Amino acid sequence: MAKGAKKGKKKKKNKKPSKRWEKYKIEGEKIMRQGKFCPRCGPGVFLAKHKNRLYCGKCHYTEFISSQ
Repeated sequence: MAKGAKKGKKKKKNKKPSKRWEKYKIEGEKIMRQGKFCPRCGPGVFLAKHKNRLYCGKCHYTEFISSQ
């Protein structure tokens, strides 16, 4: 065996949790959707919020946010 080589299993790295649950809010018996939907794809496809725009990853629809 070469000098410095290690044996055994690799350590497991923790993954970041998904942020998809931040797009929903529960109020009593109802589930409220907080994000904006894509106008092309329809309900069920959220627009991603970036620094200066909203973007749909499915159909590539983009809305620019004016900074005033």
